[in-house]
Amino acid sequence: MIDLSNALKRGFKKAFITYLDLIKVIVPVYVLVTFFRHFGIIDYLAGIFSPMMQLFGLSGEAVVVLLTGYFLNLYAAIGAISGLQLGIREITILGTMLGLAHSLIIEGAVMKKMRVNVLTLIILRIVASLAVGIILNLIL
Repeated sequence: MIDLSNALKRGFKKAFITYLDLIKVIVPVYVLVTFFRHFGIIDYLAGIFSPMMQLFGLSGEAVVVLLTGYFLNLYAAIGAISGLQLGIREITILGTMLGLAHSLIIEGAVMKKMRVNVLTLIILRIVASLAVGIILNLIL
């Protein structure tokens, strides 16, 4: 028979450790994005990337979320989203795009150990992500 008290304690301990791990990523990215926004860096990047991001129906500042998710991970992208004022439509498009291509550096290293063609898979994931972004922009 399972000891419910011990199971709950272990579950809460694991949940708390996971929570701390997520906070270690989300909070620093949120602070960094807020810092960038305050000093105009986000506006500068938005101006550069705005024409490209319009293909996906996204504001120029959404490039920060996209690049953060592509190169770091989804939790860092969540921190970046929290630091920006994005609408539900933009978050939906970004979330779908990042669902297809995220953590490319880390997952690329894992793929390399599996002896697959890393460059081909990364390009495929990015192209699929961008294509879905364009499609969602058209239908949402």
